[in-house]
Amino acid sequence: MPHFAAGVVRFQNEIFPEKKDLFQKLSLGQSPEALFITCSDARIETAMITQTDPGDLFICRNAGNIVPPHTNHTGAMTASIEFALSGLNVPHIVVCGHTHCGAMKGAMNQSMLEGMPHMKEWLSYSKAAIDIVNELGQEKSEDEKMMMLLEQNVILQLQHLKTHPMVALKLAKQELELHGWVYDIASGEVHAYDEKQDKFIPVSERYADSFNEDSMPRTE
Repeated sequence: MPHFAAGVVRFQNEIFPEKKDLFQKLSLGQSPEALFITCSDARIETAMITQTDPGDLFICRNAGNIVPPHTNHTGAMTASIEFALSGLNVPHIVVCGHTHCGAMKGAMNQSMLEGMPHMKEWLSYSKAAIDIVNELGQEKSEDEKMMMLLEQNVILQLQHLKTHPMVALKLAKQELELHGWVYDIASGEVHAYDEKQDKFIPVSERYADSFNEDSMPRTE
């Protein structure tokens, strides 16, 4: 805890003054570019991965980057999706999985979830992805099966998103784009789902047509 407290003091004394104008602007409201849904895993640092500032992303995190299908039951994810689209008018939603995901390991090997009944129920929202891996990935190695599960889970959660009324409406009006990513912790690579090719490809390829001079990485 002293480490965190020292970090707050450093933020107040060094970081905040450098970005004072930004924070003054943000104090008046937010207009994020995307709803970013990712895992609660402590190794996932969204701002570092995306190189974004405060105010750029509306972030929702949970074990396994899960999006439950829409029901009449009010839950945190349902309310957050509704607010991001109705209240903030975000034009993009990203579902971002990651390698070495403990939640997905538990989903695949449920003996790991003994004594965690809520976790077990929560990960049932990944069952269709698990079924796909068990059926189509029988000849794959364990590592290949896990990567397949990470990707299939992201695709499944994108499908779940489409059951939410506001998502369906925004998609129909062409006011929203959905994106599926998988982040590799060890390499720093991020792969994005390409629906036309039905596979995950490097972000640099998936969004090459949308990059401009300001967004391209510098190689100094």
